[in-house]
Amino acid sequence: MTLIIVILLLLGYVVIATGHTTGVNKAAIAVFIGTVGWVVYICYGTDFVMARHADEYMEYLGGQLPSSEAVKYYIYNNVFLYYVGRAASIVMFLLATMGIVEILYNNGCFDFVTRWIRTRNSKRLLWTITLATFVLSANLDNLTTATMMLVVMHSIVQNRRQRMLIGSAIVIAANVGGCFTVIGDPIGLILWGDGAVTATNFSSYLALPAILAWVIPTILINRELPERLDTQWSPMPYRGDDTNLNYWQRFVMFVVGIGGLWFIPTFHTITKLSPFLGALCVLSVLWVVNEIFNRKLMSADQMSERRFIPRALQYGSIQQILFVMGIMLAMGVVTETGVWGDVAEWFDENIHSVWVVGIISGVMSGLVDTFTIAISNLSLYSVVDSAPAGDYAANFVSNGAYWKIIAYTTAVGGCLLSVSSVSGLALMKMEHIRLGWYLKNLTLKVMAGGLAGLAVLWLELNYI
Repeated sequence: MTLIIVILLLLGYVVIATGHTTGVNKAAIAVFIGTVGWVVYICYGTDFVMARHADEYMEYLGGQLPSSEAVKYYIYNNVFLYYVGRAASIVMFLLATMGIVEILYNNGCFDFVTRWIRTRNSKRLLWTITLATFVLSANLDNLTTATMMLVVMHSIVQNRRQRMLIGSAIVIAANVGGCFTVIGDPIGLILWGDGAVTATNFSSYLALPAILAWVIPTILINRELPERLDTQWSPMPYRGDDTNLNYWQRFVMFVVGIGGLWFIPTFHTITKLSPFLGALCVLSVLWVVNEIFNRKLMSADQMSERRFIPRALQYGSIQQILFVMGIMLAMGVVTETGVWGDVAEWFDENIHSVWVVGIISGVMSGLVDTFTIAISNLSLYSVVDSAPAGDYAANFVSNGAYWKIIAYTTAVGGCLLSVSSVSGLALMKMEHIRLGWYLKNLTLKVMAGGLAGLAVLWLELNYI
């Protein structure tokens, strides 16, 4: 049964990696392996439970005789729901941040980006839109930010090749911008929730490497753009009568939404409750402010006239949520078979270098999928309470090097090919980009920025 579960996972990796050619949605595959894996597990639940939870199971029985019914209840209550809870906490956080983005977008709180980039100068437009993407993705979900900026860029730039280059720069900025905060990417959120990192320490080490991984490819992309872009500026989007909101009302909503997300690390530190609860609290406050500011619109029953988030963003967000849930359930069932422990032991004996593991993970995330490879690596090890300085186990303590290396290398690795992240796939569909074109024009640029950032991360972890 362990072999069947592992083969199921490996086949899932292959189908996810080739989804751009087969046309099979990676979210569907993730949900399939996550659900079927647990069905296979519970069919032989007694063997798995006795191998890993024998004492807890005997205590659960309380002197009663073991039975297939009892072991299934034990797995459901004491094993399965634990992994469901971990996955659900990430999904709820994503739902909350997507709700915050929708409210802010509907009220024109991101229209300042369009005003900032109102130019035909390629350098100014490229750097302004990628800077906005980098900053926003560190505070919001990077998929949501990337897709929103791609929609803005697509409506402005008329030349297809120029859109392909600028769109690629947006995806890079979103992916690496999201990796240096604990709330900008699901991987950082998982690390933070598991106690592997603290918010301040994580950001202080990854900020400079992430900036280099964004700046260097953007400089190289800018050299391929003409000095003047082919642009067309359309009127600001119509959102019904909510355009009556003045500048200060929109500014207040923006501060409540983004500022509230900044407060979440403090909320988690004080209460020790899951970060998604803080995100839901921010969403509820922003929701109330939205209804107060739009009370006339609410009374006139004109909410149906408002333009909502683009369909591409809604569809991509739903895919991301299902994908994260499926992959985390799949990782949970493989963890319960004990396979990840055997893999970690093999790595320790034969590789014995978190840097080599990190680089391999980066390459694999470019070939398969960023989140899939990152969560696979995080599943190999648990957080160690303490270890002597310089000892190999010190890489796995809270705020250890391993967690930062994996978060950075997989985020950058996901930009090596456009098929490795949901935002990259959104760009491919929107601009009809072929994998060969991206490989020829972007991969080496991403690699240059990623290696520069990795070198800085190595210096930080070894000398600071």
